Amino acid sequence: VASTDTTAAVAQSDAVVVVVPLFVDESGVPDFGWMDAATESIGKGLKKGTLVSYETTLPVGTTRNRFALALEKISGLKAGVDFDLVFSPERVFTGRVFADLRKYPKLVGGINEQSGARGVAFYREVLDFDDRPDLVEKNGVWDLGSSEASELAKLAETTYRDVNIALANQFALFSETHGIDVQKVIDASNSQPFSHIHRPGIAVGGHCIPIYPRMYLWNDPSATVVSAARDANKAMPEHVVKTLAKLHGNLKDARVVVLGASYRGGVKESAFSGVFPTVAALTAAGAKVSVHDPMYTDAELTGYGFAPYHLGEAVDAAILQADHAEYKELTAASLPGIKTFLDGRGTTKDQNFAGVRYHVVGRAIK
Repeated sequence: VASTDTTAAVAQSDAVVVVVPLFVDESGVPDFGWMDAATESIGKGLKKGTLVSYETTLPVGTTRNRFALALEKISGLKAGVDFDLVFSPERVFTGRVFADLRKYPKLVGGINEQSGARGVAFYREVLDFDDRPDLVEKNGVWDLGSSEASELAKLAETTYRDVNIALANQFALFSETHGIDVQKVIDASNSQPFSHIHRPGIAVGGHCIPIYPRMYLWNDPSATVVSAARDANKAMPEHVVKTLAKLHGNLKDARVVVLGASYRGGVKESAFSGVFPTVAALTAAGAKVSVHDPMYTDAELTGYGFAPYHLGEAVDAAILQADHAEYKELTAASLPGIKTFLDGRGTTKDQNFAGVRYHVVGRAIK
């Protein structure tokens, strides 16, 4: 049964799964507004014997120290006694949710042993899992022993990716000034089983990777590696625009198209996409900026404040921001008049841009 009345729905439920967005502001402080409102509605309908599972990524300690206390105050019930409470992070990717639910272990951590056991039993009943002989344990529901451990597991896996990408980007910037193709270096390094360097690129976007390291920093502000990585990745769009100016010349009044509004290829999602800082940097440089994305209509692009671009229209320069499959075979003929092309994802082919100043992030700047 679908309902917009949270309290009434909770009162009729044996299990409540919470997946409400949690954002952080520019200074990295979490905004619990929506989560607190949802928790209040849940508390008003909560009855004895109910399982509550928070799946929204949270700073460590939030389930126990914020939401357990709020639910107890509102409902008059005792967490871990009258109702069970766990944290079990969602671990799915946009565009492949059902496949990921089967592929990855479901992590569970309760505020006490009773809650943890209840959470494990619930998820074992509702989920099926693929065989994964590569894992240290059998694929399925994994009890991490506490809500804090489960919260940290989600922050750790996403923060690792941000730090890894930042390292790849640092290698890319070095390679650009030393006559090296960083992707060849990364491929060579990753041929050794203990190296897992990610791909460099113009931006790190989406709901997860740019946000969750800042949640971790809210818990652990002394984590200088994490903060340095976030700064390095955040600086990439401006670096790419500066590189374009170096290759193309003064960008004032230049017609520049940004290819890709999505934060990554194959999805129609612009959350924290690199398109926004890239367009801002180009505009600040005086360029006449337009945006193309095969997944968005002109009206949708206009709604973001962008001037829509159509392949075949005259342009002076282009920056590839999202690695959509449609761009893999892109040629200079689709961008009449183009003089400079900068691939921020390593998606396109050199031979398709003969006679054009062509650069891929992480290759020697010529």
